[in-house]
Amino acid sequence: MRRLFYELSESIRIAAAQIRANKLRSALTALGVIIGIVAVTLMGTAIKGIDAGVDRSMAGFGDDILYVSKWPWSGVEDWWNYRNRKPIRHDYAPQINAWIAANPNSPLKLAVPNGERFTSIIRGEYRVNGIYTLGTTSDYARITRSDMKEGRFFTDFEGQAGSNVCVIGFDVADALFPNESPLDKTIRIREQNFRVIGVVARQGSFLGLFSWDSMVAMPLTTFRRYYRVGEGGEIRVQVDNTRMAEAKEELQGLMRRIRGLGPEQRDDFSINEQGTIRQQLDPIKNGIAMAGLFITGLALFVGAIGIMNITYVSVKERTKEIGTRKALGARRRTILLQFLIEAVSICFVGGVAGLSLAAALTSVVSVVAPSFPLVFSTGLVVTGLTVSVLTGIFSGFAPAWAASKLDPVVALRYE
Repeated sequence: MRRLFYELSESIRIAAAQIRANKLRSALTALGVIIGIVAVTLMGTAIKGIDAGVDRSMAGFGDDILYVSKWPWSGVEDWWNYRNRKPIRHDYAPQINAWIAANPNSPLKLAVPNGERFTSIIRGEYRVNGIYTLGTTSDYARITRSDMKEGRFFTDFEGQAGSNVCVIGFDVADALFPNESPLDKTIRIREQNFRVIGVVARQGSFLGLFSWDSMVAMPLTTFRRYYRVGEGGEIRVQVDNTRMAEAKEELQGLMRRIRGLGPEQRDDFSINEQGTIRQQLDPIKNGIAMAGLFITGLALFVGAIGIMNITYVSVKERTKEIGTRKALGARRRTILLQFLIEAVSICFVGGVAGLSLAAALTSVVSVVAPSFPLVFSTGLVVTGLTVSVLTGIFSGFAPAWAASKLDPVVALRYE
């Protein structure tokens, strides 16, 4: 064991000396590995960034919410069938809550009615367009996970009274009140004055997904008065997320009873969940992964061929040295380790350089495009270094094996 440790340490020392003596050759040899590690690292940061971006955008809405709506969030093939469905009425929420109260062991927890529109909001000379405007009840504060930057959500009394109060997102507040607090200030929505009573903390958005940053919420009674939407809308139902499948099945059965559907009739409503959005992003992640794997594989293959070639050259250049060491008693294992560790060392240095370059590029992208969250994790560092070491073993083993099998007599006579 002591002899093996000595052989490893001596091989590392020799490898370091050879890399220092041939800096340019070693750098050019490692270039393929560097490109491969950059590719695999950036691919990993992009995929993790997509997941993190979706989680950040949807965090304020909660991952324990089911959305009862007229339209499904994906797979709309028979457009006219969905178009002719009856609207989702806001008074379904009290019926669902009555069921929840009568069944305390139900996985359903709370139903909240919602109406939604896109509208323009004005404050003096400032104007923002296309703002997602939500009409809801005070119970919405119980199912959302967004924190308040300042102020509060509207109360049940304000909701029942139809008060002209609203809660605005961070970006809306920043656009309309760039240098002051929006609290107790007035904004105009559909030619009506609304008093701002709360501002939601910044949440961030990703790939156009909704977030609280570009939203405005007002009491549902007020919303229905100014938008004339009738009973159409959406019901958000908070559930026990450890029993999500059971909750979805129970909510489906409950909605069928509320809608008066017979056993032979198809559902005329859709129950959506955040997992649908994540599934729609899978093709994007798979595309990034396939492109990254192709570039990574090609770069690492080219790099491995280059390292193998240089290692063979190194063996030829040092044939007499190999013969001398064998004549003095060096084992085949010692020679094998010497050249194998040299190849692995070049790949390891290339891996470290590739990771450093990838980290720098990630930082640049984060500054240029802050809305795209790249996640540079410890796991990616470990993966990058592991791939580089395995590349070194793969590319260096054949030349090292050939060196270990040299006949010392022939090697000493080599010119």
